[in-house]
Amino acid sequence: MSILQHQEFRGRVNRLQNKHAKYAQGYSARVQSDGLIVLEPRRMQSRISGKVFVLVIVSFLGFKAFLMAALGLGNYEERVARLADGTAVERVGALVMQADPLSVWAAEQIGPILRQAVS
Repeated sequence: MSILQHQEFRGRVNRLQNKHAKYAQGYSARVQSDGLIVLEPRRMQSRISGKVFVLVIVSFLGFKAFLMAALGLGNYEERVARLADGTAVERVGALVMQADPLSVWAAEQIGPILRQAVS
């Protein structure tokens, strides 16, 4: 067997192995109009849907807004600054928890409601 024939053979074997790996994840069969049964590998779907991802982001921003409203923006910024002076994990937390325009706006909307509920 020549080198070229061996390379072509290895290419065919690799394609078959890839196809087998895709079908091992599941497949669906459908019948075409001429009666031919065609198997297609199932597409991999993310375990986290877009709705769940958006819900997590909105909940996190709501939590930040609640903290800003409850602590006051000045106190909140002071605590985030203290986090920024800490360890590497605390610095990452400070980066994530820093005030953004959306959270500040939400805190301004929530603040009067919190103050009214407390008094």
